[in-house]
Amino acid sequence: MAPVTSSSYAATHAHIASLVKRAITKDDIVHSLTPTKDQKITLIIICVYAVAILILWNLPFVNVILLPFKLVTVALHEFSHAAAGVCTGAKIKSVTIDPNEGGLTQMVGGKWCCTMPAGYLGSSFFGALMVFAGFNVLASKIVSVIIGVCLLATLLWAKNWLTRGITLLFVGLIVGLWFTPRGIGLKYVVLFMGVMSSLYCLWDILDDTVRHKINESDASKFAKETHCSSRCCGLIWLLVALLFLVAAILLGLAFLKDDPAVRSS
Repeated sequence: MAPVTSSSYAATHAHIASLVKRAITKDDIVHSLTPTKDQKITLIIICVYAVAILILWNLPFVNVILLPFKLVTVALHEFSHAAAGVCTGAKIKSVTIDPNEGGLTQMVGGKWCCTMPAGYLGSSFFGALMVFAGFNVLASKIVSVIIGVCLLATLLWAKNWLTRGITLLFVGLIVGLWFTPRGIGLKYVVLFMGVMSSLYCLWDILDDTVRHKINESDASKFAKETHCSSRCCGLIWLLVALLFLVAAILLGLAFLKDDPAVRSS
């Protein structure tokens, strides 16, 4: 065994000391998750959006206000199916959205283990991404471009006018909001779309699988392939969707502390 010299001991001690110094402490975590004044306002807006959506959701006739936002969530759901299909070698034949808030992606080939859960998980991820971006104007602009590209990609596979119309409507909305003063309008619309998409995905998973166990849901098809309960699949996807939403808020608090656009306004 080689002798331990004083110089090597000192180097090791210095290395350990630097690691300890850089270690994340509990106080660091608490500080990073403590909301600033602007972030508190954003959290309040998220709560107001959620309450307003839940109220409008259950009011006859008035709930038609939410229909375009529900349909764009369906569009992101179907895009997620199609994107997973393309990534696993499938040929996408068509993407359609119907007025009853349903959708269908037809493809040939691909890996079912990727394409079937991609709809629920993909749309809940996009919802969480928009919630995260809603803490900052610049982040909202970046994410709005990503959402716009996804919707335009859906447009390439669209086979009915409702699908084309809803994608063009929201792409146009995103472009128009870029020109609002300092992009503040874009930030709050992206945040609303994120809250709406997240809640709709959670409700859709719960309603299709855990509560009603609809025979033609993605979860029931996935369950047939895996020989597992559709409710079990739905519960797992529900937990993942919840995890996405909670992570989006926590990451927004930790990494999007400063929003110069809001401060300057």
